[in-house]
Amino acid sequence: MKLYGEFSQADWLKALQISKADVPVSFIIHGEWEHEENITQWRDILKEEMRLPKWNSVMGRHKGAQVGFANVYGAPMAVNIVHQFAASGTEVFIQTGYFGGLSLEVKYGDIFIVTEAVMGDGVSTSYLTGEITVKSDPELVALAVKYCENKGYSYTTGSIYSTNTLLLETKDLIKAWASKGCIGVDMETAVTIAAAQYFNKRAVGLLTLSDHLINGDTLYTYTEDREAVEARTDERVREVALYLAAGEWGD
Repeated sequence: MKLYGEFSQADWLKALQISKADVPVSFIIHGEWEHEENITQWRDILKEEMRLPKWNSVMGRHKGAQVGFANVYGAPMAVNIVHQFAASGTEVFIQTGYFGGLSLEVKYGDIFIVTEAVMGDGVSTSYLTGEITVKSDPELVALAVKYCENKGYSYTTGSIYSTNTLLLETKDLIKAWASKGCIGVDMETAVTIAAAQYFNKRAVGLLTLSDHLINGDTLYTYTEDREAVEARTDERVREVALYLAAGEWGD
């Protein structure tokens, strides 16, 4: 009898009930609690040859490429998708979602292209034992930067701190993470990159600023202007993520 950590590619394909030919070349991992809204949206985006391999995921074709999307919340949920599909053959993982701002240099409307993540989520260090940080794939970072520059999209690059829960964040914690050079905090990016690297796959994070913590903003102090900027940034993040996921840069 095999346990999960001993599963082969064939075992995971059987568990997922898909063939090797059906495995997405890329998977977008989106960290947010608005599950129904996001799955509905992505069922429309990936409607060509669409299938639903998991309750929180969608697979389909985008510009000829087999692409997957999963809505997750927190590191354990994110890694459940990354582990299974990386082991099944998916090559690229793109983490999207939201981050809290830890630097005065980042502003609402920026696309945060993550270059490095501090593994404070409690899960990612199981995939990269002995490591504290994990780096995004440099080619994916460069491609995302070039795309944003060509489109005139506001962006920033840098390090993120991935934590295990947002509801225990305090001013002292925020200052401590900022002192490490992190310009943002989230819960999923580190584990997505770490698990991808464990299977020799590539990953990057593309995030939207939701609450500028260093300025005292929270998820419960939204304004109409913030919501409008966030919606526009989300749309741009999806655009960049799909560009990377479909491999258009390789044409």
